Amino acid sequence: MSAGTAPPLPDAGSLRRGRFIYFPVAPGRMEFALEVRQAILRERPQTVALELPATLQPAWMRAVARLPAMSLIFYPDDSKNENSEAVYVLVEPADPFTEAIRTGLEIGAEIVFADPEAAERPHVKDAYPDPYAIRHIGLDRYVEAYRVYPQPRSAELARHAAGIAWKLQGADPSANVFVVVSLNLLDPLLDAMEEPQAQPLARTRRDGIELLNPHPESLAEIAAEYPQLEWRYEQFRESMQDAGSIDRRHAQLAMFRGAEKDHEANSGERIVHWQRRLLARYSRNLALAGNELSASLFDMTVAARGIAGDNYAWEVWEFAGRYPPQPQESDLPTVRISGEAMWRDTRKIRLRRRLPGSKRRLRPYGLKARKKEQIPGEWASQLNGTSICSYPPEDLVVEDYGRYLKKKGKSLLSEERVRVEPFTTSILDGIDMRETIRKWYERRIYVRQFQKIHGEVGSVVVIFDEDRDNRYRYTTTWLGENQNESDMAYYSTFPFDNLVGPGIGRAEYGGFLMSLPPRRMYDVWQDPEYELAESKSERLLLAAIDYSIYQYVVYVAAKPPRSIFKTIAARSGRTIIYIPIGQLSPVSVKKIRVVHVLDGYDKREIAKDYLW
Repeated sequence: MSAGTAPPLPDAGSLRRGRFIYFPVAPGRMEFALEVRQAILRERPQTVALELPATLQPAWMRAVARLPAMSLIFYPDDSKNENSEAVYVLVEPADPFTEAIRTGLEIGAEIVFADPEAAERPHVKDAYPDPYAIRHIGLDRYVEAYRVYPQPRSAELARHAAGIAWKLQGADPSANVFVVVSLNLLDPLLDAMEEPQAQPLARTRRDGIELLNPHPESLAEIAAEYPQLEWRYEQFRESMQDAGSIDRRHAQLAMFRGAEKDHEANSGERIVHWQRRLLARYSRNLALAGNELSASLFDMTVAARGIAGDNYAWEVWEFAGRYPPQPQESDLPTVRISGEAMWRDTRKIRLRRRLPGSKRRLRPYGLKARKKEQIPGEWASQLNGTSICSYPPEDLVVEDYGRYLKKKGKSLLSEERVRVEPFTTSILDGIDMRETIRKWYERRIYVRQFQKIHGEVGSVVVIFDEDRDNRYRYTTTWLGENQNESDMAYYSTFPFDNLVGPGIGRAEYGGFLMSLPPRRMYDVWQDPEYELAESKSERLLLAAIDYSIYQYVVYVAAKPPRSIFKTIAARSGRTIIYIPIGQLSPVSVKKIRVVHVLDGYDKREIAKDYLW
């Protein structure tokens, strides 16, 4: 610097002002927690100041010491309100304020809670862009874009910023101070720091503060980020691995895949490739409709329900809500907290973020809750093995679908025998629009005539899986309990490997046979007359031909039976009607593929409370 040259003026757009470094954040968002940690490790300040209430500092520091287990800070709301209310805030690992404390402690920095609570914090509505954009445009451009269109200011906001500025101006004058503040308070605070502030009339203590341990099952509703994402962040933080491992979209894919495994284990249903593509597209569209770049847990649950049904949506919600470090029992009181509101000692407690959140955290409605064992093995201990039976409402559904397949089989056979001819004197069974349009150049109308099909369908076989890998090991034969209920033989997964209630097992059909009238069927699986069958599906088809008292047998499967079975059926005076399973509604097929086996007739009274 040459003699007589004045020092350069500070950049008005810079967030580094002398010994103060200002770091604006969107509260509760993982991307900002990551940026805060990297910035503090890079700058290594002597003091880390936070836009948090000074009266909560002892409780907050205790909560940080409990991490990775999350904690709830609970305190009475002593605002002038006729209702006695209370507020609680969640201390979670992926929050930028919590991360600033943890990283500051790691480098030995002094932690200062800079909000003196001189007045009630103004509730400024947030309009933060989705922080996921930081991964693509960087933090600087994100903050710059936000500051171009600042939030409206008010006198209340100015007083709040002035109180924080007074606290910062009183910090150690020899220390570099790293200030973590919410984006909507950044510019008011910078303006307040331009002039000395008088000491405000501030609160010095707050009574009734409690530290609580939230129950693990409550975290999905009350956490700013869904718990599985918080766990991924915690693992990243400990190992300092590639930050790409906690990319939201990578985490979303991993969550869908994890839920797939649970869904297959619990229901036997598999999510296929086209459903994965639709899940990604649907969840993306839901996010865009909410002016976000990445889907929230609510969006992902809704997408899962729309694409794969309620059961998979439940697994997505359950998997996303898992946070392994959270204990069910602790030295602190464990509480279950609703995402909306709860009542405690006649006082209403509402969930309210310590700082305004960017969007509501909603629990998806319409999903039937599943009961769980109080202790592991409770339901298995109630199995006695003396008898098994089905669940009557499920029997009605299967019987109704069997009648539908019989009608469909006859209609397919009738369509194969239809005769189409030009209209002369009679329209017969109606105009054939397709043939008329195809030959419109002839200027003639074509009509069709159905040949009547004599005879009925006696047996129905539905094959969902040929079971070449012997996955469906459970085989049994059931007799109808009344004249309207078919005899049934089926193979499935072992039902009592997947207990959903006391003595109630859930299985997935590989295939089944239904035949009327009832109470005629012997054990199909032990009958030596069917030994020529090469698979379980062929054994069911042989039994269907054998037990059918009518001419036709409907066979539903992915591929038709071997030609030898047509010969066997013809020798018995029967005809096989093949229906490709792909022609049936996937939703309807999914409904009839699950079977619940009850360990005794007494379980029928309670089964409705456990089935899903």
